[in-house]
Amino acid sequence: MPSSRLQQTIGHTVSVAGIGYWSGQDVQVEFRPAPADAGITFVRDDLGPAARIPASVEHRIDLSRRTSLQKCAARVDMIEHVMAALGGMQVDNCEVGVTAAEMPACDGSAMDFVEALDVVGVVQQREAVRPLVVHENVRAGSGDCWIEARPTRRDRLTIEFHLDYRAHRAIGSQSLTIEITPDSFRREIARARTFVLEHEAAQFVAQGKGTRVTPQDILIFGADGPIENSLRYEDECVRHKILDVIGDLALATRPIVGHVVAFRSGHHLNAQLVESLLLREAIEGTRRMSA
Repeated sequence: MPSSRLQQTIGHTVSVAGIGYWSGQDVQVEFRPAPADAGITFVRDDLGPAARIPASVEHRIDLSRRTSLQKCAARVDMIEHVMAALGGMQVDNCEVGVTAAEMPACDGSAMDFVEALDVVGVVQQREAVRPLVVHENVRAGSGDCWIEARPTRRDRLTIEFHLDYRAHRAIGSQSLTIEITPDSFRREIARARTFVLEHEAAQFVAQGKGTRVTPQDILIFGADGPIENSLRYEDECVRHKILDVIGDLALATRPIVGHVVAFRSGHHLNAQLVESLLLREAIEGTRRMSA
């Protein structure tokens, strides 16, 4: 069994404000300390204190191009960057109060959330983390779109992502492998931004979505590269895909210890992998109890 660390929350309350990409609504996110074993919980402050949604895969609803959660009538959208910031910075317990359904897009990355968490710092708690350890290969998807968790000798999560946009030469094929720690997440992943192709952006606008978004707020790729913007990393697109994986894997509610390899995976397959890992662990636990 890999060595464990103590659970962590944040030192004080801190907030981030912005607009939602899809809705165009103004929204404020408030990160609040939470007790050990509380996990991450979203609270729709605009609906009242009872509108609480635990950030777990069982509450995920399948919507295009984003990760959303719903419990009863309360829903939160585009949570993957918030979850990536909390997971990447090893914040295990936190209440996330929001004033609207969709999270603020900020600059399309997780950096605003990371900087807010850095301001208040993390605080160790007495209880130990119980990691979700990968003991055998588990895969979601098939063919040319899949994601797989494999055992590792390390005591943490490593992600390897292969992005294939060969039909769009400005993006092309990109691959990256990185061991996820708070330092590596902050330096190498958190600043990587959401990206879309020019024709996709036009379709969203035609549908009445993204009306308050400009090319400075998101990476919109034309034939020759980002429109009215510039890359922060030469391979920023694959780094953002890793950011999304981190956010989606955080819906396991426990840190994953393993080597995750993905090829053209997205939010749907990422969530399927989490479900499969939790199911596999439950089956193994049942076998041990009956042995």
